Amino acid sequence: MNPLWLSHFTATSSIGRGLDQALAALRQRRTGLAPCAFDTVDLATFIGEVAGVDAVQLPARLAEFDCRNNRLALLGLTQDGFAEAVRTAIAKYGAQRIGVFLGTSTSGILQTELAYRRRDPVTGSLPTDFIYRTTHSTFSVADFTRHYFGLTGPAVVVSSACSSSAKVYGSARRMMAAGLIDAAVVGGVDSLCLTTMYGFSSLGLISEQACRPFDAQRNGISIGEAAAFALLERAPEHLDADAVLLLGIGESSDAYHMSSPHPDGLGARMAMQDALKMAGLKSSDIDYINLHGTATQSNDAAEGKAVQHVFGSGTPCSSTKGATGHTLGAAGGVEAVICALALQHGLLPAGLNIRQLDPTLDLDYVLDNREQPVTHILSNSFGFGGSNCSLIFSRAD
Repeated sequence: MNPLWLSHFTATSSIGRGLDQALAALRQRRTGLAPCAFDTVDLATFIGEVAGVDAVQLPARLAEFDCRNNRLALLGLTQDGFAEAVRTAIAKYGAQRIGVFLGTSTSGILQTELAYRRRDPVTGSLPTDFIYRTTHSTFSVADFTRHYFGLTGPAVVVSSACSSSAKVYGSARRMMAAGLIDAAVVGGVDSLCLTTMYGFSSLGLISEQACRPFDAQRNGISIGEAAAFALLERAPEHLDADAVLLLGIGESSDAYHMSSPHPDGLGARMAMQDALKMAGLKSSDIDYINLHGTATQSNDAAEGKAVQHVFGSGTPCSSTKGATGHTLGAAGGVEAVICALALQHGLLPAGLNIRQLDPTLDLDYVLDNREQPVTHILSNSFGFGGSNCSLIFSRAD
């Protein structure tokens, strides 16, 4: 594939607003996970909550979009000069030539939960100020984003569970390759809600502690929230050496089980191999793998087997979910930005909260930050139902 340029990117999560705070947290090996005190949730677990989301105010013209997910989206869009970069792209390409491709899983579910608390005591009707289409609906975050910028090009939401905001890169690439658009706002937004936390609890998949990916005694995820965005453009002839390029995308759907991965990581292997093939790289060319690494027993075991099959045991890897939590539909987008930071700053981020690495998984798992030149990074995002995506990012030099 022709490389695509991440001309601008940003991420807001529990480890900070924007790139500087995220990079500082990674360098300091600081987690954003804390005991859950969200809304009325009564669960013994840790979460990655973004501070100050409720204080965000949407522009008056976009009041009908008001919900936690879109407030978080706006908080993310206004970091690192990203909104200004999109407006510059609009002036260059035209509003109709820029697409919006965002991933989410929870979307604005919290808004519906809050509306149900205010049902009419006699009829059970939801309050009249509740607007499903612009809040709870999965498409809401893309609709909000295009209205915020005044974009009139294609707008798409991918909701394939935890691979959502990785797969949007593939959707945007195909639209650009077809000549339908010249640039794309890609990424993902997912916000905390009760349905998700109690749902994962009912599956026995949340940990009572800060999650420990690839630890021998790992016992579940820590749910987080985040907003991450990148502006994708065709790569110009001349780029700065530390510019970040998207070189390869691998997607697979093994459909092994609704909520469990293929035990040997079949779909994960296919995604990683396809990403390498598209990028024209060998497995030995990859300097670091950002693992999906959710900290459940089955997911980490399956991914470990898949990585070992494709890369052997010599490629440095880690999961950054010990810092951010599992941000579900936003995970791929957040970790794409972490990979971009790793490329620009020569940093392999350590996996956090590890007490003892799982001895059955023979991997070069990064336990202490490593500073070294980094040229190619592969990032994994694997969702329920066997919806898998691997992305390869590289330095322009």
